Formats: sequence, structure tokens, C-alpha cells
Amino acid sequence: MAQHSNQLLEAISVPKNAKHARAVPDAATGQTFAYVEESTVADLDNAIERAKAAQKDWAALSHAQRSAILRRAADEVEEHLEELARIIAQEQGKPINGFGARFEAGGCAVWIRSAAETVIEPEVVFEAGDSKSEIHYVPLGVVGAISPWNWPALIAIWQIAPALRMGNTVVAKPSEYTPLSVLAVIELMNRHLPEDVLIGISGGREIGAALAAHKDVAKVMFTGSTNTGREIVKASANNLARLTLELGGNDPGIVLPGADVKALAPAIFGGAFSNTGQTCAALKRLYVHESVYDDLVAELKTLADAAVVGPGLDEKSEVGPLTTKQQFDIVRTLVKDAKKNGGKIVAGGNPLPKLGPHFFEPTIVTDVTDGVALVDVEQFGPVLPVIRYRDVDLVIDQANASLQALGASVWGDRERALQVAEKIESGTVWINQHGSLNPVVPFGGVKGSGYGLEFGVQGLKAVAAPKVITV
Repeated sequence: MAQHSNQLLEAISVPKNAKHARAVPDAATGQTFAYVEESTVADLDNAIERAKAAQKDWAALSHAQRSAILRRAADEVEEHLEELARIIAQEQGKPINGFGARFEAGGCAVWIRSAAETVIEPEVVFEAGDSKSEIHYVPLGVVGAISPWNWPALIAIWQIAPALRMGNTVVAKPSEYTPLSVLAVIELMNRHLPEDVLIGISGGREIGAALAAHKDVAKVMFTGSTNTGREIVKASANNLARLTLELGGNDPGIVLPGADVKALAPAIFGGAFSNTGQTCAALKRLYVHESVYDDLVAELKTLADAAVVGPGLDEKSEVGPLTTKQQFDIVRTLVKDAKKNGGKIVAGGNPLPKLGPHFFEPTIVTDVTDGVALVDVEQFGPVLPVIRYRDVDLVIDQANASLQALGASVWGDRERALQVAEKIESGTVWINQHGSLNPVVPFGGVKGSGYGLEFGVQGLKAVAAPKVITV
């Protein structure tokens, strides 16, 4: 594999012998490829103090002035897209091509630019004679942004860009597993932002907990597991920080009778296996009507067997490694448990140690149903359980049985699918697709998948305080 210079990586790395240096492993090999500075709680306190001091002047700028700066930051990301993509591919493991690292790096620029260009105006809610009441949206102060390891740079931008646009300053804490991807995009943005408007702090769970609980943090944005989300809620109780929580999902897909499975199979496969299945809104459990079940399983098996598994930096890779050992162990355990409970492995099912420590074959499992852990638990990996059903009304109940409700999809005749979609409990329901996102279309979960919306006008409102002015 050819060697590439990466000045961006050099700019954010620290020497191996630095006082608080922590090794960052290559997701594919497990070998250290860079070092990052491990921050302390004292460093966090200092960062929040600096961000608080910088916020007043940043908020004093107009929307147009802040948007112009953000557009320049988006241009900077685009100019360094390849360097950023290579950091993401090596650190997180996702393939460089397809809906992978280049897609994520490019998405950072798209979402920054969307936050800059989305129009938000005062809302007139009452007007009669000389009296008029308007809702204005004003900055909150310091926003704490806590992002996960699966789409590290892009999800961080989902938090950072709208918060900055609305006049807040941001202290961003990436996952300890993928700090470089986030620090890299922050480095690029900070080439245009005023000092201390955006500060990145790397570190472990104690840093995230301290950020959520800090008295000077007005808003916490968190993407991650449902259990950690509950801890964020507890930590924020004393300072009453506003919250946006995008938590885990065990997204169901329902394939209706009469569906053209040959035409739909590639999109179903992509919805489940993009980013090695490590997406909160990935397709996690697939319910297929008995009339098309065997045909769809055969199509999915063909796609799984043909998928090219390899390191993220390999241009030919379509499925990368699991990012962490913990997630690899979860996936392996769930597959073993499914087999013990009568599940049939029709494709994959095994680790690939010759490729690296955390590779797992794209896996299709049949003959399982609700009550088996692989169906009930968010697997977050390259494994898809396919469940046979007979009655559409009953399968809607099965889809709704999960405590998590981030995304869902219905596949088949459009009008019939819309009728089913209306009955599904979920923040988003896709028809004949799964997992597609748009920077102007609101996104968020319900039930155990959190609350609050991101993207578009609703996303800007979520990082601002409503102020009613009555004349």
C-alpha cells in the first residue's frame, strides 16, 4: 500500500514521549500509528472558562458574519478532504470509498455549509392592532459536544456547526477511541474561527461526565449508547443544562408481501452493512414476509459472500474491521448465542484473524426470532438477523416492541408501505431505503433512542434559547 504524506495528522499528533501522550491504534492492525494528548479535568475546566470568555464577542456577530466564517471553514475541510479521510479510515476503520471515509469527510463540509446557509427568522405568533409577539432564538452560551467513535468527525460536526452558527461557543469531547478524526476537523475549522470559539478536549469517560455536569455548560449534545445517555441526564441535573440525546437504535426493517426482493436487496444490504454495521440508524433486524423470505435470503447471501472485506485504507475494501475489541467481542458473542438458539448461519459467521484482530465476515442469520439476543440487542456490527413473518399487523407489534426507536424502514409497494410506516414507533421511517440523511431534514429518536432534533431549522432552534418579545 502506497505511503501518503498527511500534514494534518502531524498537526494534531503529539510526540510519543509527551507528558500526557496516549497511543491511538490503527483499527485494522491494532498497531499504534499516532499519539494524542490526554486531557485532564483541569484542562477541561480551563477550556470551558476560555470558551465562556470568547462567547460574548462571537454572539455579537450577526448571523451573516458567523455564516461567512463557517463557509470558509467548510472550504478548508474540502481542501483537506483526502487527509481527513485517511485519518478517519485508519483510526475508525471504515473503507475509504463508498459510504466510507471520503464520504464522511465530505459530509463534514456539507453539514457545516448547511448550518451556515439555513435561514432562521423570528416567528410572529400573535398580531392584533398595535400588539405583536415574536419568538427570537438567541445563543445559550457554552455547548458541550460529546461525540461517538462510529462516525467520529461527521457526528461531531452535526453538533458543532449549528451550535456555532447560533452564537454559542463549543467545547467538543470526542470518543477516546477516535480522537484524531475530531481533532483534525476542529484543526481545520479553527484556521478560520476566532480563538477559543471551538476547543477540542480528548480524554476518557471522566472528561465527558465532567463536561456534562459543568456549571458553565448551558447545553449538552450527546450521541452514544442509551445507558450512557441516562448517565448524561443524571450528570446534567445540577446545572439544568439543555440536552440533545441521539442514542442507540435497534432499527427494524419490514419487507412486505409482493416486494421485488431482487431490486431491493442491494439497498437492504447497504442499510445493514455500511460502516460494518456500526451506525446507530443501521438496519439491525429484518422482518420478511414468508412469501418472499427464501428469495430475499438468497439475494442477501450472494451480496454478503461477494463483499470485499479489508482495511479501511485499501481502495478495494467494502467492509472494514470492527473499530474496537469490545465491539468485536459483542458481535462474536451474539453470533455464537444465535447459533445456540437455533439460528442458521447462511453467510459468514466467523472472525477473519488473517486480516487483523477485529475483522468479522458479513453475516446473515436465519431461523431466529424475537427473544434471541441478536434480535433484541443492538449488535452494532456486520450481522443481520432475518426473521420470517406471516401477519403484517403482528409484525408491526414486533417492530415496536424494542425500547429503542431511532429509525425503521418498510420495503415494498409504496402506498401500502406508507400505511405501515404510520403505525411504526420511530423517530424516522424510510420507505424502500434505510439510513439516508439530509442536512435540512430533522433527525432524532423517541423512546430509549433519546430526544431532541438535529439538522435544518429545528436543529438550529435546539441549540438556542427561545426569547419572546412582545410589543
